[in-house]
Amino acid sequence: MLKNVLIVVQIIVSLVLTTVVLMQSGKEAGLSGSIAGGAETFFGKNKARTIDGMLSRLTTVLAILFIVISFVLSLIIK
Repeated sequence: MLKNVLIVVQIIVSLVLTTVVLMQSGKEAGLSGSIAGGAETFFGKNKARTIDGMLSRLTTVLAILFIVISFVLSLIIK
């Protein structure tokens, strides 16, 4: 029963993780991206409040959750 629940959660986490990664904007936007990148590091205090910042944080949390669930599933299946 626990194995089946974890498999379903794993599938849901993987789909949400894929969606969140695809929603993020690219880091490389040519010359304008390099100029904006310098401004972004200067004004980095508000980076976490932007949509890209929230998506980045959500990506990190979902990736860690995906790895933990994969590890637990590998222990249960053995």
